[in-house]
Amino acid sequence: MGDTTKYIFVTGGVLSSLGKGLASAAIGLLLESRGLSVTIQKLDPYINVDPGTMNPFQHGEVFVTDDGAETDLDLGHYERFTTAKLGKNNNFTTGKIYHSVITKERRGEYLGGTVQVIPHITDEIKKCITLVSDDADVVIVEIGGTIGDIESLPFLEAIRQFKADVGKNNVIYIHLTLVPYIGTAGELKTKPTQHSVKELRSIGIQPDILLCRTDRYLSPEIKAKIALFCNIDKDSVFTAKDVDCIYEVPLVYNSEGLGDKILQKLNIWARAPRLEDWREMVEKLKHPRYAVTIAIVGKYVDLTESYKSLNEALSHGGISNDTKVNLMFVDSGTLNYDNIKEKLETADGILVPGGFGSRGVEGKILAVQYARENKIPFFGICLGMHMAVIEFARNIAGMEDAHGSEFDDHTPYPVIYLMKEWYDEQTKQMEKRDTSSDKGGTMRLGAYPCRLVPDTIAMTAYREENISERHRHRYEFNNEYKERLEKAGLIISGTSPDGQLVEIVELKDHPWFLGCQFHPEFKSRPANPHPLFREFVKASLKKSRQV
Repeated sequence: MGDTTKYIFVTGGVLSSLGKGLASAAIGLLLESRGLSVTIQKLDPYINVDPGTMNPFQHGEVFVTDDGAETDLDLGHYERFTTAKLGKNNNFTTGKIYHSVITKERRGEYLGGTVQVIPHITDEIKKCITLVSDDADVVIVEIGGTIGDIESLPFLEAIRQFKADVGKNNVIYIHLTLVPYIGTAGELKTKPTQHSVKELRSIGIQPDILLCRTDRYLSPEIKAKIALFCNIDKDSVFTAKDVDCIYEVPLVYNSEGLGDKILQKLNIWARAPRLEDWREMVEKLKHPRYAVTIAIVGKYVDLTESYKSLNEALSHGGISNDTKVNLMFVDSGTLNYDNIKEKLETADGILVPGGFGSRGVEGKILAVQYARENKIPFFGICLGMHMAVIEFARNIAGMEDAHGSEFDDHTPYPVIYLMKEWYDEQTKQMEKRDTSSDKGGTMRLGAYPCRLVPDTIAMTAYREENISERHRHRYEFNNEYKERLEKAGLIISGTSPDGQLVEIVELKDHPWFLGCQFHPEFKSRPANPHPLFREFVKASLKKSRQV
């Protein structure tokens, strides 16, 4: 760890979903705006090694980093709010921690000693924190879960010890809690916050700063009451007010003086915050000139957190076009020939996102057909690209029963198939897999290079020949059918540098129709929208203004 590295530990109390991830990301932005470098780490208490095999309905989306780590969706917030480059060392779980300790025990590294939660598990957690300590002036560590959960106790004990290890002047604890307004009483209630801090103090952690999530600004009297019962300075209690747009959160924190207090607590000297560009971006997002409706046709639409990065990337595309993007979620399992027009006729653009499994596949293929035949801008991502290829093969290329081998082992035309051998850009070696391979960590993961073809939609968007995008998939375009599909009119506008892997497909004689094998949403930022989302929203806006 660096000699001057500072640490901020963010915990949450009362209930889940208060927004610890957004709070951590916003704090990172405030510190970067003052010229400091930051990195952010998430410690998750669940026993899964990573979220890669978890159902999106339970956990939300899986965010993929350049180095191929399958991580918590909060890392998406961290990357969208800051310039930090995150990777596998920025997300650890209980499963990963215990796996490492048990592996060491089996190798005999503990010299025959009894392996215990303290010190072995807590030491491993502290070691993981230090893995990112050389990357930045300030390390922000978010502890998943809620204070009082059994699962998070080892992490809390580890960060309690960490302050003694690196010095009390180098660590602060920020606790995010809830101050609800009870309408029948006409009052804000501080008791949940008091009990949450009491629980935190009972395990040896005294918060230095309280962020109080509420629907209105806290009065000085309420702040003083919270400070008194929580053993904290009055000027260390801050309102974390509800906002209309998540990108307003840093602006609220800044207006409350949170950045100044953090610098004071950590004894850091830095310049005044420079938030003009961020504030201008938020204004554009909140007050657009135009509006479009994008239909997202998927299987996880009942939990929009499943498409968190996708939703944000679409809003980023709207910012660059001065357009509000209204999202219309359509369950692909409900689509059929009888209702497809009713479900999609109000859409200015249609997007089919990534996913796994056969449920709802035919509905997605039907949505692709509707977009193609009705000249509606279409964007297919990962599985969405597969659906576009299958639809084209069936209805244009004369392969009536074409499908993907993921969904039909007996299709006569497996235009999408399980690729069993490929060169891994992360390990720099050939990887192999088959249908019996483990599910976790066996996909094509992380950043891979792609070469674009001139005079295509993709080249127009990116404006450069060589790009790099993040992947997360097992199935690929089957090159056995490449020539036949191209002859029928499918345009392959992006491939791996050796030409062996199809990365992007397009259609001619269509306003905007593109499918990509990778996940561009993972690299979109509010201040730097991804080129494909920018152009997709632009095409959708053009379509909406023609009606």
